[in-house]
Amino acid sequence: MTSAPAEITDDTRQRVRRAWALLLPRADAIADSITLTLLDSTRGSWYEAVGPDVRSDLRSSTRDHVRRGLRTMAGLATEEERAVHLWRETGRQRARQGVPMELVLNAYAVGSRALWEALMAERHNAPEEIDDAVLLAAGRQIWAALDIQSATMAEAYRRESARIQRRDLQRQQRLLDVLLDGRYAEEGVTVEARELLGLDPDEPVACIVMLFDGMRDTRVVEDHLDRLGVLSYWHVRGDRQVGVVPLRKMPVADLIFGLSPVPARIGVATSSDGLAGLAVAYRLAAGAAETIPRGTATVVAAADRLPEILVANSPEVAGVLVEQTLGKVLVQPPAQRKALLSTLRALLDHNGSPTHAASVLYCHRNTVIYRLRQLEELTGRRLADARDRLVLGLALLAVDVQQSADR
Repeated sequence: MTSAPAEITDDTRQRVRRAWALLLPRADAIADSITLTLLDSTRGSWYEAVGPDVRSDLRSSTRDHVRRGLRTMAGLATEEERAVHLWRETGRQRARQGVPMELVLNAYAVGSRALWEALMAERHNAPEEIDDAVLLAAGRQIWAALDIQSATMAEAYRRESARIQRRDLQRQQRLLDVLLDGRYAEEGVTVEARELLGLDPDEPVACIVMLFDGMRDTRVVEDHLDRLGVLSYWHVRGDRQVGVVPLRKMPVADLIFGLSPVPARIGVATSSDGLAGLAVAYRLAAGAAETIPRGTATVVAAADRLPEILVANSPEVAGVLVEQTLGKVLVQPPAQRKALLSTLRALLDHNGSPTHAASVLYCHRNTVIYRLRQLEELTGRRLADARDRLVLGLALLAVDVQQSADR
């Protein structure tokens, strides 16, 4: 069992203060040595990547820390000069500069060790003043101070980081609103896109739209992509979660495949024009998601759903198209209506061939021909005519979209 450390006497305490005061004339030299040690020990890391302004600020800040630290430990500091105020401000400043916290904590440890070594070296100049009792007490003091200054700085750093993160998130959300609204040409948008999203304005991007449909975990898509290592930025708009993904060298098919396990209705559209085309991609992705029937969890590419998106985005035109094309078919008795619509779908899928349509409908070819005549009589359209086939196909899509919406 170890014995408790001996109580420091008032005399020793005064001698410790005088010992620290002896280092004040060399404060700047000690600080510059600490700065060189920090820059040399972190070669290839953060300090080397930043500009000369931050490195100059490091030198100036280190000098201030050493001077205030020595004056505080020497009992010479006023209330305004107390080092604790500097520790808090340094934490806030380093957070604003983006310096990793571990580098800041390391700097304090290096500085404390340098001061201790300087005091040890000073002992040769004043052996009577700096004896073993003074060194022991000074060592306890400086290492206790290191714990306090690290905790003080870290708390200020975290608070400032949280504040910056909240501010940047708000700015990011505003920027995404601007881009999704099609206001790309507004002043400063491209600069903010680089700053907040790290995106080149011309970089191809994908827009993802997930419909909530009562889903409680609204971050499910974002978290899933994050686990796959895919960078994405997200924004909530009404009942939709909207994501922007820089494609870079990733094929959109890989993105869709990666999203497939997510249990939701999701549409994906791309913008080869970069952020300038993001608003169009957003509308297409939202339209594609809306074409998926409720209760169906799947991911679709807008490029594969363009006809459905077209009729869904023009409900008045789609209504007229259905009425004037399939109106008489839709008012037939339920069994006949179902048979006629399934026959029309099979004929359109097989270029109007009754033989191929009969094989998928599991009925006789003559039955298909009879229904074809009924369809042509009720619609006034001929499947042999290319334009009539297009109109009938769009009308059938409009019916499907309306039925999905009703479900």
